[in-house]
Amino acid sequence: MKKEKYKIAVLPGDGIGPEVIGEAVKVLRCAADTNGFQLDLQFADVGGVAIDKYDTPLPEQTLALCRESDAVLLGAIGAPQYDDLPAEKRPEKGLLGLRAGLGLFANLRPAQVYPALVAASSLKPELVRDIDILIVRELTGGIYFGEPSGQDEEQGLSTMVYRRHEVERIARVAFEAAQKRGGRLCSVDKANVLQVSQFWRKVVVETAADYPNVELSHMYVDNAAMQLVRWPKQFDVIVTGNMFGDILSDEASMLTGSLGMLPSASLGEGPGMFEPVHGSAPDIAGLNKANPVAAIASVAMMLKYPLDRQEEASAIEQAISRALEMGARTADIAVDGDKILSTTELGDVIADNTKSLLT
Repeated sequence: MKKEKYKIAVLPGDGIGPEVIGEAVKVLRCAADTNGFQLDLQFADVGGVAIDKYDTPLPEQTLALCRESDAVLLGAIGAPQYDDLPAEKRPEKGLLGLRAGLGLFANLRPAQVYPALVAASSLKPELVRDIDILIVRELTGGIYFGEPSGQDEEQGLSTMVYRRHEVERIARVAFEAAQKRGGRLCSVDKANVLQVSQFWRKVVVETAADYPNVELSHMYVDNAAMQLVRWPKQFDVIVTGNMFGDILSDEASMLTGSLGMLPSASLGEGPGMFEPVHGSAPDIAGLNKANPVAAIASVAMMLKYPLDRQEEASAIEQAISRALEMGARTADIAVDGDKILSTTELGDVIADNTKSLLT
């Protein structure tokens, strides 16, 4: 709902998270100052930085702040020094806790190739030019949350479970998204092997009866992984489970040339959470080299969905495209001859473009 003041929980996280979130906040503040709405930005810890301070990846005060905010902006989570911790103590547990604690069951991950970056993709230009894919990933069920799970000296166990209401609600999100786009939905599963996928497919087919204007197809996940690089333009909206969506969305991101380009929105029962698809990239943390586009584009998604600031969201999306057309690049998306900018320099260009588009 459009308001004049918004409370945003900002969780910079680990690695390059604080750097890219710094640029995202810069652009968000630019949009707010230019168009005259107010921001109440509340910063909190999650992930490795929270482990260091509070001995837990998700402090109670962080979750409480997120629940009382209009939206959550997250940077990145994880670092190598935490890899040997028990599963329940690792930084990633903080991310899973946020999703569960806020009831965020639908993860929207768009994969679009900016015209100026066609050459940055590892695929041939004719394969990636004009692709526009939306992956809708179920986020709070499946193998990441299924019980029983655990390990001992002889075995490890994770259980993939999907209940009817979980499949139906994510299917409806995907069908409704397809209605607003190209009218095509591909449900990805492993129904030739897994009973849980057979159930998934059954519920998706039943739900399709309420959306006669959407063309539904099905694809096994291994074939979908191949088809994404063989001919990505065949896809409009993809809906799939938690683990398959995790893998396929990262694969789709590379069609655009870099993980640093793609935003995501996690929506559901509570405030939405918006974050870049990429990880914490500890190898370049603190070097001012990270690509801030995904974090800035996540701000645009935040403005578009829960905050209902369509004008500002559109301006930021156009500002990113304009910056790329101007030749603004970080190292991960640069090709021969491009001038490479730092994280803050690219953020400055996008902020300046945002201001000019809104004035």
